Amino acid sequence: MQLPAQRLTSLPENFFAKLEARIGALQRSGCEVIRLDIGSPDMPPPPPVIQALSSSASRADAHGYQTHLGPLALRQAWADMYRRVFGVSLDVESQVLPLLGSKEGIFNLLMAWINPGDVVLVPDPGYMTYTRGALFAGGEPHFVRLHAGNAYLPDLAALERHIPSDVLRRARLLWLNYPNNPTGAVANLEFFEQAVAFARRHNLLLCHDAAYTQVCFDGYRAPSLLEIPGALDVAVEFNSLSKSHNMPGWRLGAALGNPQVLQALFRIKTNIDSGHFRPVLDAAVAAMRGDQSWIEERNQVYQARRDVVVAALSRLGLAVSVPQAAIYVWSAVPAGWTALDFATSVLEQSQVSLTPGTVFGAAGEGYVRIALTTPTPALTQAMQRIAAWRAK
Repeated sequence: MQLPAQRLTSLPENFFAKLEARIGALQRSGCEVIRLDIGSPDMPPPPPVIQALSSSASRADAHGYQTHLGPLALRQAWADMYRRVFGVSLDVESQVLPLLGSKEGIFNLLMAWINPGDVVLVPDPGYMTYTRGALFAGGEPHFVRLHAGNAYLPDLAALERHIPSDVLRRARLLWLNYPNNPTGAVANLEFFEQAVAFARRHNLLLCHDAAYTQVCFDGYRAPSLLEIPGALDVAVEFNSLSKSHNMPGWRLGAALGNPQVLQALFRIKTNIDSGHFRPVLDAAVAAMRGDQSWIEERNQVYQARRDVVVAALSRLGLAVSVPQAAIYVWSAVPAGWTALDFATSVLEQSQVSLTPGTVFGAAGEGYVRIALTTPTPALTQAMQRIAAWRAK
């Protein structure tokens, strides 16, 4: 048997796949593992969304192939949501492209936009698909350090001063992600203005992963990059119903922004997938057009969970930031521990699964990410288990 394609060597083994195997072994041995590692919302979407799915699925004409753009009502619903939430006006014919979840779009955009040898500016720590998509396309990731001292925002001025000139000259794309995974950090419009200006100066595409913009706490409202005048000339934003509407398994996302970039992504998609299931698309329309008041109630649940985790970690003497948005708490590990050793010991000794910060890049060393996507009683129990282990 011949070996797989060499391009697979650019894709390291997925951490969560290995973690699943270890958790499975613990569960088979009788351990009850509380999972705080993957950010998969545990609450369902509201009943009208599920009803819309069921109603659409009952139609005889709903089971065939769909167009890659989806029905006009879907693109209009995305545009309407952007106008309502962010005050951004989008052309549904050229500036809205539905996706099979934003992850698919992120990976495929890199395939559509990056040539071998192109540089992709990637946040560190950051979502691993930015790096792996760049490598798969033959690009060269250049990591942009995010640190607490700059509120986990890239220092664009310092980047211009210190990045080698040939690297910056070959840079074709910069990734941003706010509210941020894994740190929970947020960005304001002033920073986004700086990012748009940076993209213009260096003739690169600005890509913003905005999956968590509708999960906010303490009265905070996350902005869209596309609110910035001129952003549509240089930027694409990826949005998703996974976190905003509790629909991660439904795989519903969209790329919004620059028409030329979306056309390139569309060309890739038409050669890779065959569209989505029509009832899921109809349910997405119902999700975006229906009563949205439940989102604030859901966010209050996440906020209460955040407070449980932050208080428990603070009692343990760990340095932890209080996130204003997203579904994660980013915590330092105790002195003398690596991120992986700490997460492994917590899993083995407390049967609580955390994500070591190094999964998101070298700059994640010394941290763990804790997802708030577990019911509050189990989350509280997890914090008690960790405290009891640390007390021994």
